[in-house]
Amino acid sequence: MLRRLAALSAALLMAAACTAGGDGRPPAVPSGGDVPGTIVVAGGRDVTGKNGIRQQLIDAWNKEQRRTGSDYRARLVELPGSADEQRSQLLGALQSGSAAYDVVNLDVTWVPEFAAAGLIRRLPGKLVDEDVIESVAGTARWDGDVYAVPFNSDVGLLYYRRDYLERAGVRRVDLTSWSAVRHLVETLDSRLDEDAYDKGWTTQLAAYEGRTVNAVEAFASAVEDFSLVDGEGRYTGTVEDLTDGIEELGRRTGRPYTLADAVQSDEAASLSDFAEGRTAFLRHWPSVYPALHRTFTEEQLGVAPLPGRAVLGGQNLAVTSSSPRARSATDLITFLTGQESERCLLEAGFAATRVSAYEGGERCTTATVPSAPASPSASGDGEGADPVPRDAAGRPAYARKILLEALRKAVQRPRTPLYGAFTQTFTAQLDPLLGDDPPDAEELAARLDRALREALSG
Repeated sequence: MLRRLAALSAALLMAAACTAGGDGRPPAVPSGGDVPGTIVVAGGRDVTGKNGIRQQLIDAWNKEQRRTGSDYRARLVELPGSADEQRSQLLGALQSGSAAYDVVNLDVTWVPEFAAAGLIRRLPGKLVDEDVIESVAGTARWDGDVYAVPFNSDVGLLYYRRDYLERAGVRRVDLTSWSAVRHLVETLDSRLDEDAYDKGWTTQLAAYEGRTVNAVEAFASAVEDFSLVDGEGRYTGTVEDLTDGIEELGRRTGRPYTLADAVQSDEAASLSDFAEGRTAFLRHWPSVYPALHRTFTEEQLGVAPLPGRAVLGGQNLAVTSSSPRARSATDLITFLTGQESERCLLEAGFAATRVSAYEGGERCTTATVPSAPASPSASGDGEGADPVPRDAAGRPAYARKILLEALRKAVQRPRTPLYGAFTQTFTAQLDPLLGDDPPDAEELAARLDRALREALSG
């Protein structure tokens, strides 16, 4: 089945490339005029809610177009379903021409696939300038060219219950390694009542992209300069490195420390379990920072960089190859990813992609930052008030010292046009490790190595 998936993906890439430029690459943004009309921006759900920050930035651009007498407007289309389902919708729509999308908001792992398939255009390199966080800037390029511009970023963080640690008499909270976290869990287990919480920590280990993210974080922490592919997306892994990664993932997900439900948990389920007090620690994304502060006070909730290496997430904006408004679409992307827009995204709860958003005293003036993000628990009060601890410039208090530094040190998932085949294979092959009778790490590594070589042979 996996071989057929890889072969089908490779065939689609080759077929789509036939419509690219004469050098086999997707076309660049044309220098000629555009067709007046509406620029349709397609992407996933805005986590800041209805009329969220993305829509407000679109509205601000439209207002400027009306002021200058422009014939162009932008419209945001939110695609339903999970990230995997959104990827399938976008691939199908762009390959068949069934949807007139001008700009697509791509997960950072999809850029090589869409670029290699000729579905998105090459963009001017100046759009990804030195202000973009270096690790984040790398997600915008493929085969030496810029194909997308970082819109909002993401990185794994560790949330924890300060009040649990205080009740246990912990005076020094060391979160610099997973062994230190396990030591804290053992301390909590020995000093708190049995009904204080269920297990030490939870995360996203269900059979979807969340499992891939957690596994790559473990593998990259266990193996220095860990990489499964080269610059052209070809498989370069070894059984030895895979064995070390599997052993580290096994330690992180061990039954003495990990909530049993984590094996079936996605982002929503793990967030709910932590908000309900079932664990003391949670691995999650920056987007839940506002939501958790509607349930917990500053004295109850803490956040820190994820021990070891954290995976880089986020979305990048790209212009579709079929867009008749490529120049105006590029202008829109320039606005949506500029310094002012990134400040607004950060204040609203996203991880901004530009260093300047985390520095200086400027405030977002383009949009109204949402003051009441969705709560993970019905117990939150203060309806209508902004619960997020903020610095003097209106940024979330943890942004500069914790979030920015975590983004700078984050690692990417394998960059390959066959990422869909990779993550399906990776997720499926690691399933036995999370069962009741995990196999020998070296034996599992050998099976994973064979499966990945087959899946990425295209």
